Amino acid sequence: MEGKGKITITRDGPYLVTGGVPLYEKKITPAGRGYVYEDGRVLPQAQTYALCRCGKTKTPPFCDGMHGKAGFDGTETASRAPFQSRCKRYEGPTLLLLDDERCAFARFCHTERGDAWDLTEKSDNPACRELAVKAAIECPAGRLEVIDKVTGQTIEPQYEPAIEVLQDPDRGVSCGLFVKGGIPIEGADGALYETRNRVVLCRCGYSKIKPFCDSMHIIRSYSDKKKHWFD
Repeated sequence: MEGKGKITITRDGPYLVTGGVPLYEKKITPAGRGYVYEDGRVLPQAQTYALCRCGKTKTPPFCDGMHGKAGFDGTETASRAPFQSRCKRYEGPTLLLLDDERCAFARFCHTERGDAWDLTEKSDNPACRELAVKAAIECPAGRLEVIDKVTGQTIEPQYEPAIEVLQDPDRGVSCGLFVKGGIPIEGADGALYETRNRVVLCRCGYSKIKPFCDSMHIIRSYSDKKKHWFD
């Protein structure tokens, strides 16, 4: 874990990021029948910074102390069980798809030829197999993982540690924080969550599985569009 930085969840407060983790903004953008990421605003960089998780800050994505005034309840409610013990399994001819149903509604699991689940069932077709893998590994929430049944190896993208503040102009909302590259996340109780290559943390404050995103930003129409302070 050395050199990857760290995210510490403060009790009823922000995510404290240490270790100089790069911070970017990305926009989920339609491309044909799928989606791609486009670069968003250039964000300030620092060795240590605090990211809002109550959704009330006037300096997004950074914390400005509004969690205290708003009486934010940041109680962590997500299961600490490992991904492998929580997920459902969908078996195809050449691929095994694992799904823990933690959806951030990024929609990368859908392609021009079907979704990750349907494509896994058709993975004896090379074109469907390629798209099934793409649809699974581009899920920022880490909801989906895909295993090659021949080698038994999990197929994952090679990410450098970074945090991406997601925006979804197509839906008119702001999304969660895409944490990539195996950055350790420590709960307010001092215990580490399972370290993973891809997760999305909630920043609207409404998730039912804190600290992770569960798409409540869509239901609550959360947007930080008018709150940027660094323009």
